[in-house]
Amino acid sequence: MPDSPDRFRIPSLRDSVTPEEWQARVDLAACYRLIDLYGMSDMAANHISVRVPGEDNAFLINAYGMLYEEITASSLVKIDVKGNILAKPEFPGELGYGVNRAGFVIHGAIHEASHEIACVIHTHTWPGMAVSSLECGLLPMNQTSMRFAKIGYHDYEGVVLDLEMQDRLVRDLGDNNALILRNHGLLTVGKTVGEAFNAMHRLELSCRAQLAAQATGQKLVEVPQAVVDATWNNYQPGTRRPYGVMEWPGLLRKLDRMDPSYRD
Repeated sequence: MPDSPDRFRIPSLRDSVTPEEWQARVDLAACYRLIDLYGMSDMAANHISVRVPGEDNAFLINAYGMLYEEITASSLVKIDVKGNILAKPEFPGELGYGVNRAGFVIHGAIHEASHEIACVIHTHTWPGMAVSSLECGLLPMNQTSMRFAKIGYHDYEGVVLDLEMQDRLVRDLGDNNALILRNHGLLTVGKTVGEAFNAMHRLELSCRAQLAAQATGQKLVEVPQAVVDATWNNYQPGTRRPYGVMEWPGLLRKLDRMDPSYRD
């Protein structure tokens, strides 16, 4: 017999955490649902994290084994940047879901290095993996991809399990809000969950557009570098409202209409 949906219904933690942490949990659970909704999830693999407001070096991440479509605010695991579990729900059944080691290695490194970053998203989509494997990387071939004209790159070193990789990940991300992990996938960061999600959505769209154009075999139209640079600058902080902030409430309303259980 298949598992009952109640098997994954975790008692709410709302009364035992601060209002700020609860809101962070709701936003992060929503992000997992949206990543799945927009076709960017990889079953139980990959991870999204958010810093716990008011707690140094603590962040929330998914329980390894749950599908993105199942994530709720109460089911998230609180860990520190060294991978120590600070708070974990009692999951029913024998699996006792923990935390993906690669999740804490990647996310812990970034959260420890920059307290301004609230959210980190990592994906293994087919467009992201394909572009990450191209020597040319992401091309500034349209307005959307020009937003990432100065994106960082991190060379593949194997599955991200070794703590020695952390310094190089942080170095290669630099001051960018996006990183292409060579032969691996995509990563974005943001000061809010909405900003990180918006960056990932647009980065994914850029990869899809590039692969579609390259698949035609036709010569791509090159945009003058000065125009690329000016367009990139228009997307940078300080030029306008941070991307993703305005859309986030609408995305939450979208989820509420479809399935509000992420708030549980």
